[in-house]
Amino acid sequence: MEAFLEEAKALLAELVALPTVSAEGRALEEGAKKVAEVLEGLGLRAELKRGYGPPVVLAEGGVGERTLLFYNHYDVQPPDPLELWATDPFTLVEKEGAWYARGAHDDKGELVARVVALRLFQEKHGFLPRVRFVVEGEEEVGSPHLADFVRDHKEALGAEAILWEAGGVDARGRPYLYAGLKGIVALELRVKTAAFDLHSSYGAVVENPIYRLSKALASLRDEEGRVLVEGFYHRVRPLTPLEMEVLAEIPDESEALKEAFGVRDFLGGARNLEFNQRLYAEPCINFNGFHAGYGGPGSKTVLPAEAYAKLDVRLVPDQDPEEIPLLLKRHLEAHGFHDVEVVVLEKGEHPARSDLAHPFVALARRALEEAFGEKAVLYPNMAGSGPMHPFLHHLGAPAVGLGVGYPGSRVHSPNEHIRIRDFERGVLALLRLLELYFLEG
Repeated sequence: MEAFLEEAKALLAELVALPTVSAEGRALEEGAKKVAEVLEGLGLRAELKRGYGPPVVLAEGGVGERTLLFYNHYDVQPPDPLELWATDPFTLVEKEGAWYARGAHDDKGELVARVVALRLFQEKHGFLPRVRFVVEGEEEVGSPHLADFVRDHKEALGAEAILWEAGGVDARGRPYLYAGLKGIVALELRVKTAAFDLHSSYGAVVENPIYRLSKALASLRDEEGRVLVEGFYHRVRPLTPLEMEVLAEIPDESEALKEAFGVRDFLGGARNLEFNQRLYAEPCINFNGFHAGYGGPGSKTVLPAEAYAKLDVRLVPDQDPEEIPLLLKRHLEAHGFHDVEVVVLEKGEHPARSDLAHPFVALARRALEEAFGEKAVLYPNMAGSGPMHPFLHHLGAPAVGLGVGYPGSRVHSPNEHIRIRDFERGVLALLRLLELYFLEG
């Protein structure tokens, strides 16, 4: 395994050196070409598919009656704020048993883990199993073109099962897997009350946009986080008995997360099953940022002309991201906020959840447990979002996520990293899954 770890480190160093920041359109062509080169090195046939935003890498090869499809992405988040990085974000650095760089976990480290697992399988069993890869370059900006790509290439993507982009161990080191993702829609609320910023003395007679917008935001949810927008919950699919059983089996991490996050408490004092149900199986509205007026040192007596806030709305099956902005507009108008504009920032993603009773879910769980030597935690879906829905919808195959990260990997933050021991155990779990799926199936 030592030689494979050195190979993985060298390969990861090459990938993270390319600043494939999709939000800025940086190095995406180079990143796609590098991924295709890596996959061709496995013996796969790889090509760059164009016309769907940045190139999508599609690769296939191997032998066997069954096919496993891997989904990954080569784009990364911006490295900002740069001053908080201890090392150069686009240079792989090993220290204290971990590999540091932007993309070291999300998602280049996960892609490398899959390449290494397939190499180990080849060395151990003498052949490459039948696999396909789809690696996109827009995941970090909402995958606006991927649904169309999957629809148009569903035959080329055909597989009996899908291995999603990432996973790892939980806060206590237990391996976990998940069978779905929440949907999302990103919005901006805007208010303008004057043609330009005014002297603050006019606050006696001119409406302040900060007041208007804060009132509008406060109307969207109650103090415990429940959304107050009429019709928001009406499409939420009731949980099945099996999904409720799986939620109840998830270990309670609320106290550990409370300490790790440095928060006083969770909304509604949620613990145990209630905590798990709210985090993984219920939708929510989150406020990302509020911007208005003067924010510099000292004071500035000004009445700002406009204010805006950014929101994201996390969705569960069967909510529709295209319906949510309409519900918000209707709600704001009904509460007298006709002056608040609702702007959709990114094309939304539908929520997705595989059938937890599907044999592939049990197979993936078994692989983790055999590799780690302890019970794996199964989540019906993760609290985060991603473009899983078009795969489930068009391919009709289950998707399961497992990988090589941990909660402290600092995904999307400065000093992103993966621990080498997690990477090694994650690779062994992937190898075992390949064996169970292709050799014992």
